[in-house]
Amino acid sequence: MHDEFLCHVTAYGMCDGRRIGVPLGTYRAPTLALALWWLRDRASWIAERLDPTPEGPAFPAGALVPVPDTVVDVPALLRGWCADDARQELVADELAGGRLVRIAASDDTTEYELLAESVDAVRMQRVLPVLVVPVA
Repeated sequence: MHDEFLCHVTAYGMCDGRRIGVPLGTYRAPTLALALWWLRDRASWIAERLDPTPEGPAFPAGALVPVPDTVVDVPALLRGWCADDARQELVADELAGGRLVRIAASDDTTEYELLAESVDAVRMQRVLPVLVVPVA
């Protein structure tokens, strides 16, 4: 069983013809349960910022307008992932097995990526190539 997990959230977009990543957060989770909680929390955080409540006091009347149905609804995708127990269980199984997990959703301009991986698996990947180098 893997004990610690590195979690990252990044937004990617195009700038001057290049793909640019903007880190939105990193967390070193001491348990699998906390890694899953943090990923769900960050997905919800992104969704709320992309799709806030229009009646909120932070926005003047008419400042927010609905997007056309042709635009991918990233907030709905992220909220759906957070609420899907089967997909949460799949992520837990993958992380517990030492595999990298990537959850991504994108619209016309930006890709939002949530990553998590076992600290033990990362350490093993760094050491493994050294162990298999031929002597001769």
